Amino acid sequence: MHILAISGSLRAASSNTALLRAAAVLAPVGVVISLSTSLAELPYFQPGNYDEPGAPAVAAFREQVRRADAVLFCTPEYVFSMPGVLKNALEWLVPSGELYHKPVAVWSASPSTTGADQAHAGLTAMLRVMEAAVNEGAALQVGQVSGKVNAQGEITDKELAESLRTAVAALAQAGNTTNSAYQATQGIQT
Repeated sequence: MHILAISGSLRAASSNTALLRAAAVLAPVGVVISLSTSLAELPYFQPGNYDEPGAPAVAAFREQVRRADAVLFCTPEYVFSMPGVLKNALEWLVPSGELYHKPVAVWSASPSTTGADQAHAGLTAMLRVMEAAVNEGAALQVGQVSGKVNAQGEITDKELAESLRTAVAALAQAGNTTNSAYQATQGIQT
């Protein structure tokens, strides 16, 4: 089971990215979580440039998403929304359909008590419009995250660590179910 993790923050010391790294460590046996680092390389999306030649970063990003069994997003909140870099990345996936029926989970985190609730809602809505299989059982909103992740990016809150484990397990189960159903329709035996 391979889960692609996508952070909506480009900051090196991002709490959102730290949550995804921690998820990779806490993942159940048989689940591999890899972190996408290509969002900063994507050109600005404009309608009509869906297959922009000379944009190898777009092709590479689409391939990362295509190969994943499930996708885990974690976003901060800027001006009551997800960051533009994350929205831009998702817009590149609309015409090519890599998220169509793919199991996804939305996490959000912020230093405020709201846990980036507006960004969480906006990202969830966008993924539903894209017809991704949003897994509510794997969703997380982490408020006051700066008190739960140390300067080294390690989770210091045991309750949060357990929530990460549970959410990753739920997303992995959704990915396994989807993959089994696909294999059955294709006549593939495992």
